Amino acid sequence: MQIGIVGLGRMGGNIARRLMRAGHSSVVFDANPAAVAALASDGAIGAASLAELVQKLTGSPRAVWVMLPSGAITEATVTELGGLLGSGDIVIDGGNSYFRDDIRRAGVLAEKGIRYIDAGTSGGVWGLERGYCLMVGGDKDAVDSLDPIFLALAPGKGDIPETQGREGRDPRVEQGFMHAGPVGAGHFVKMIHNGIEYGMMQALAEGFDILRSRKGAKLAPAEQFDINLPDVAELWRRGSVVSSWLLDLTANALANDGKLESFSGFVEDSGEGRWTIEAAVEEAVPAEVLAAALFTRFRSRQEHTFAEKMLSAMRLGFGGHVELGKH
Repeated sequence: MQIGIVGLGRMGGNIARRLMRAGHSSVVFDANPAAVAALASDGAIGAASLAELVQKLTGSPRAVWVMLPSGAITEATVTELGGLLGSGDIVIDGGNSYFRDDIRRAGVLAEKGIRYIDAGTSGGVWGLERGYCLMVGGDKDAVDSLDPIFLALAPGKGDIPETQGREGRDPRVEQGFMHAGPVGAGHFVKMIHNGIEYGMMQALAEGFDILRSRKGAKLAPAEQFDINLPDVAELWRRGSVVSSWLLDLTANALANDGKLESFSGFVEDSGEGRWTIEAAVEEAVPAEVLAAALFTRFRSRQEHTFAEKMLSAMRLGFGGHVELGKH
């Protein structure tokens, strides 16, 4: 299949590359001409504008994947595409947009017959090789028509053991791709995913901070332990119930910099954590761990602990997120 891709940053460029590796054709555009040129050298069809991208898309329906930061730039891009595409065409927002914005945008585009899909995309800077876990919202016919695209991007079953009792359920989920429901449902599921991510990261960070602090002078000498943190992280990766990709990233960071001196501990949040807590309040669902993890990130911008340096290290590991002021 052919698809247009707008936004060739940390994830958008690799989405285009993964699709091309699977035999699909990509027409690409980015505000940075060098990014377009780099993808063109890899086999993509470059475009100098959104209008040119749409013009170079052949076949029907045309589909354009927008991979840009949530907010004004995505809003403006979807609006411009709404004036360029026609009835039956599809816009996919693969960024981290707020699900209510998806519902509103879909309504506006529907008036022109243009279909809208929201695709929560997890995989970070490793997606080219590992694949992307996809949480997709939209009309069933539109989503089903793009199955080849979504399945090419998804990680596939790999060597993960099958879950017993899944007979009769959507097999695409086992490939790493889920049609979560109507427009907005995909980004809603991704939003909660990211909220959970905050809590998991915080638990790991606090645990390692406690291990590190056990050699403190205020403790009884016999109870002071100088724990080797890189070795603990490596140990827990192997058979422990807390093994995870986040722990893998932690082990990598500690192996390279045991004191994490290259990190300040200033931890940003990208919005999904806040929206998750808002949803919990609306639904009257207690979410103490997720709320505490979010507020810890706020506090980290005033004073920094070793735990927050670990959070920064994990964010750099999975998403390429550089601390504010770091280059």
